[in-house]
Amino acid sequence: MTEAVNPDLWEANAQWWQDGFTEGADPEYEEQIVPLARHWLRGRGRVLDVGCGEGQIARRVVDDGADFVVGLDPTIRQLDVAQERGGGPRYVRGVAEQFPIADASFDAAIACLVFEHMPDHRPAINEAARVLRPGGRFVFFLNHPLIQCPGSGWVVDHILEEEYWRIGPYLVEDVAMEELAPGVILPFVHRPLSQYINALAEAGMHIVHMAEPAPPEGFIARAAEYADAATIPRLLLLVADLPI
Repeated sequence: MTEAVNPDLWEANAQWWQDGFTEGADPEYEEQIVPLARHWLRGRGRVLDVGCGEGQIARRVVDDGADFVVGLDPTIRQLDVAQERGGGPRYVRGVAEQFPIADASFDAAIACLVFEHMPDHRPAINEAARVLRPGGRFVFFLNHPLIQCPGSGWVVDHILEEEYWRIGPYLVEDVAMEELAPGVILPFVHRPLSQYINALAEAGMHIVHMAEPAPPEGFIARAAEYADAATIPRLLLLVADLPI
């Protein structure tokens, strides 16, 4: 799965991400992801944002009163924009598989839509556990594994006169290069939810909350074709704490 860590793809498509998914441009972030992140990180003083991109979540966490926020990302073009937009966080270049961070130095870590692009999720989950203090929290957003299954999607069967969501081979790990916009091709790794749950458990973290929210109203308004599949979750949130 070497495609999943090709840094050139992320550098080449940084502007696409910044234009389409930050600064209020994306309803899923504004109406769902950011509010959930702020809720589950509230009261945490030292926060690490893993795969921070241009820093939109890190800035909001500072706004909520965190006194030390660090954004970690491997993409130079993302970090440059994060620095320009300011807002209080500090930024560090690095990869999720090996944080340049001391042990037990943060009260919380967050990874938002990062792990579905990694060829191996376990090293980064272990790293998140390593840098958390006892009682620390890991907030973990994924594109829901149901929608990442190969061949999954909404089906309109004109012969049987049925409409339904088709689930592909859920138990099979798979990597696909997906064209998200003209000329924007990025890797997505599908793995079943159990792999993430077991990795968190093996790293010593206890899940305290899980959410599979329906797509927000703003997303449905912009993607009317998805309205019939609105009962299929696009997002998965896991919140895990490190025992004291």
